[in-house]
Amino acid sequence: MHLIIFMWGFTGILGKLIQLDAIIIVWYRILIAVSVLFLFFILTKKSFKIQKKHLWKISLVGMIVASHWLTFYYSIQLSTASLGILCLSTTTLHVTWLEPLVMKRRFSWIEFLLSCCVVYGIYFVAGDFSPKEMTALYFGLLSALCAALFSVFNAKISQEVPSTHITLYELIVGFIFVSIFLISIGRMNVAILQMTYSDFGWLLFLGILCTSFAFLVTIDIIKRLGTFTVSLSINLEPVYTILLAIFILKEHQLLNSNFYIGAMIIIFVVLLNGLLKHYQKKKENRKPNLIVNTVLIAILKHLQES
Repeated sequence: MHLIIFMWGFTGILGKLIQLDAIIIVWYRILIAVSVLFLFFILTKKSFKIQKKHLWKISLVGMIVASHWLTFYYSIQLSTASLGILCLSTTTLHVTWLEPLVMKRRFSWIEFLLSCCVVYGIYFVAGDFSPKEMTALYFGLLSALCAALFSVFNAKISQEVPSTHITLYELIVGFIFVSIFLISIGRMNVAILQMTYSDFGWLLFLGILCTSFAFLVTIDIIKRLGTFTVSLSINLEPVYTILLAIFILKEHQLLNSNFYIGAMIIIFVVLLNGLLKHYQKKKENRKPNLIVNTVLIAILKHLQES
């Protein structure tokens, strides 16, 4: 399980290691991931069929997913991988007010208070940022908003569509969306194929292992380890990314003590939120099949966030 979390945490690091523009990274990531998932459907003889009434919803979410990845990698390239993944941790803040609107769920004051703690952590993180770093912060927070949107919408769609189909078709739409954007800005030309062998290798790692493989393997891990272990482990992703950034990118030389104080506040809140949700679900005594479905969507969410 922790190997998969490591892969997700590594996606932020790849935003720095790959020497390509954010939009090119996202274009290749989606292209490779779609190709692998398409092959998976063929080898496992899964049906590609999906009801037409769901297509417009999935198409909308697919564009949101692409926007999330674009803003996430722009944030990282403008600043640090640590900042990008830390901003992504604020997704919970937006889910707090989005879920009651979309899912008609009861508003939780506990989640609202935890979200306020996250805002307090961001205050420490952004204490003495430069204008460029503030721009990166805004992109990161916008990425978190997109992550919250597609997470909540996917939770609703998953009640009628299998998670594997949601992933495949959202990525297809995301690829079309990014391709059209590249054409509109005049970047869809032979120059998109120019890259180093190192970049090509990292892109394969990102698209195959960190995206397609991570999602498919995690579904099996859920059955072996249980929902609570997997859900809590996912919340450790920011910790992995920050540690990787320190050892690989030497980002500790660029970040001050305020950043780490804010990071500890945010990570603590994220872990606490995971524990509270576990006990809340246990108290509600939901049916097993609903619990498994909920966790699968959580996996889909974190796959697309990374």
